Amino acid sequence: MNDPETVQRNAVRDYYETGSGAEVTLHANEEAWQSLRFRPRILRDVSRVGTAIDLLGASLPHPLLVAPSALHGLGHPDGERATARGAAAAGALMVLSMRSSVPAAEVGREMNGSPWWYQVYATGRPSVALTLTQQAVDAGASAIVLTGDTPIVGRKRRATPGIVANAMHVENLRRTVDPSITAADVTQDPSATLDLIRALADRYRVPVLVKGVLRGDDARLALEAGAAGVIVSNHGGRQLDRAIASADALPEVVAAVDGAAPVIVDGGIRSGVDAMAALALGADAVMLGRPILRALMAGGSDAIRALLDQMRTELVEAMQLVGTADVDQLTPDLVVRSK
Repeated sequence: MNDPETVQRNAVRDYYETGSGAEVTLHANEEAWQSLRFRPRILRDVSRVGTAIDLLGASLPHPLLVAPSALHGLGHPDGERATARGAAAAGALMVLSMRSSVPAAEVGREMNGSPWWYQVYATGRPSVALTLTQQAVDAGASAIVLTGDTPIVGRKRRATPGIVANAMHVENLRRTVDPSITAADVTQDPSATLDLIRALADRYRVPVLVKGVLRGDDARLALEAGAAGVIVSNHGGRQLDRAIASADALPEVVAAVDGAAPVIVDGGIRSGVDAMAALALGADAVMLGRPILRALMAGGSDAIRALLDQMRTELVEAMQLVGTADVDQLTPDLVVRSK
């Protein structure tokens, strides 16, 4: 029989790793990137490779971002503080989840001047999300990521009731927002509409990106409603099971946006090679979710930095082998889908 610590650790791992439903989308995300094949160019000068990008005013050394994910405190005693330290050390922009284990101000201090964004949901008690977002902006968050694919929370296949709960998140809210907050106050608001994009942009005067976009028409509507960028995502397969894989949705969204705003993608990206495929298909940057959580559990901030450094190395090597010296030169003609 496993000891209680092992049981808890396994429950946390299951919570981080699980998808919704039969986990079809969870697995399809990785499979879709792996089904892509490259058409490399030859005899190009790749003695020097550039991975730097500019993203909504942030100058970044590479296009690998830390995706918003909940409750890092379950996986490491320092929670999102450790994640922030690792991200900052690797030069990665971090997106802090509204359902974090620690206050945004503490994460902002750990980022130590490196750019970071704040992710927010539409909640049944709007004042909670608004107060948290204001705290994040005051702490240095330079953009807001509005998650749009969660009118309700999808049922997770492997989440263990009672072992992994949101008590840590609620306790954070009680300390930073209102001592009377309960879990019911931070349930999702299924009545939220595109109007929320403009409302957030007007209220906080920072760019608002919309996460969870899988359709070209939704991308255009989000931009018309005031979004400064879109994030192609199916929530890592944790919301609607059998939703289209992110890699499959990306080209349509890129075509719809047509260069008018940044397009970021997450879901199933596990290597620098996957990242190169996404960039070639038109993404301006990629987000990493589960790989960051795995590194956090394995070794905290040092492991996160090592992961990001390794993926950047893989990206550089893949670009050299595909015959491209700068991320701006990665184009769709480099990629085909295997049959």
